[in-house]
Amino acid sequence: MAIDVSVADHSIGDESQAMDTYETIASNDFAGESLKKTKEGRPMKRSKNVQKMKAVAKAISQSENSMEKISKSKGKTLRSKFAKNLYN
Repeated sequence: MAIDVSVADHSIGDESQAMDTYETIASNDFAGESLKKTKEGRPMKRSKNVQKMKAVAKAISQSENSMEKISKSKGKTLRSKFAKNLYN
């Protein structure tokens, strides 16, 4: 008789698992619909602000890189001038 009870428990557990997966799929579909609806209004303004911030950060980094390149080129010219003066 104990064997029959354990077999009955497994069949009940399988049915509840099938229901759980169905419920999670339904909730994921609902979550996707809510994300589509929230893309209106203010998030556009925020995304534009983020784009502006990224553009400013990129411009700053490019200017810093150009300044480094300029300083390196000046250093190279100075070294070459000193080397020429040593041999003359």
